[in-house]
Amino acid sequence: MTPTLVPHHPARDWAEIQERMLAPLYEAVYDRLGVGAGTRVLGLRCGSGLALLMAAARGARVAGVDRDHARVELARERLPEDVTVTEEPPEGVPYDVVTAFHTTDGLLPELAALTRTAQSGTVVVLAGWGPPERCASEPVLRVGARLADRRPPLRTDLDGLVAAAGLRVDGSGRVSCPFGYANEGSAVRGLLSTGVFDEAVRATELAQVEKEIEEALAPYVRGDGTVWMPNVFRYVVARVP
Repeated sequence: MTPTLVPHHPARDWAEIQERMLAPLYEAVYDRLGVGAGTRVLGLRCGSGLALLMAAARGARVAGVDRDHARVELARERLPEDVTVTEEPPEGVPYDVVTAFHTTDGLLPELAALTRTAQSGTVVVLAGWGPPERCASEPVLRVGARLADRRPPLRTDLDGLVAAAGLRVDGSGRVSCPFGYANEGSAVRGLLSTGVFDEAVRATELAQVEKEIEEALAPYVRGDGTVWMPNVFRYVVARVP
């Protein structure tokens, strides 16, 4: 099978293809917490801002932080002008809810620093992949781990991260977030934008990674050419003591 040759623009592909896959997760968390008019929400690793946009549509006062400059610029384009999105976490600003929907390696220092300055009772939500047997995307994402010669990246210890940050667990939940794409090319672009395959691209080359992603996607391609992968994500609700 020949690789799909597509422009590699991770930040825009994340914003235009992949980020919407997690909209059910954002909505479920906001419903559970009653996010609405007057709620002050800070998004850590906010990406290109879809979760913040959804919170703002509920009347919340939102702000975001992400270390990816390209994603920050896209978030600023799509959010109202009075919303602050920065590349460094703010200090000394009170929030009711802090979200980290895209929990990845290296989040702990940011999370712990914020916890030290947050008001007691502030809600912190972390999210990650659900059980492997409930995530059709896992075999595809394992391609990146194999090519980079490292352990699979999917299992994030959310409870351990909460404890290490000095937070108190206050509940958890699971949400169905199927990954659906118009075609294989769109699926490859969307999956590459997650960052899971970055090490694999550096260890091999982009064309090789694209080729192997396409091969792993084969079981999920439907008769009309669309790609459909049911997934479950887990979130943990914690509070600052």
